[in-house]
Amino acid sequence: MKYLVIYRSAAHEEGAMPDPAHMAKMGAYIEESLKNGSLIGTEPLAPRAACARVALANGAYNVSDEPDRASGYAFLNADSKEQVIAYCKEFLQIAGDGVTEVRQILEFGPPA
Repeated sequence: MKYLVIYRSAAHEEGAMPDPAHMAKMGAYIEESLKNGSLIGTEPLAPRAACARVALANGAYNVSDEPDRASGYAFLNADSKEQVIAYCKEFLQIAGDGVTEVRQILEFGPPA
């Protein structure tokens, strides 16, 4: 199964880069996760000032320059939600205080 994990850092100021030692530790963790197949891909996200939220309600669009705060995302392969939760706990041990949101990606095969 595939999952989307959205990370919101509590420790880092939005858009600020962590120190080089922290980046090296995170880089090693990401590299190992890519090699073992649990991680499909991950990237940090730009600060909210570079983003937008577009909503449609009753035929009217609302565009806001203040989307939800998120620091990064990852696409994961896992056998269960519990396995992804374990991965998130490992990640947070390295990343520090923050929140991860786990969303399973629905996969539809070709029509029969």
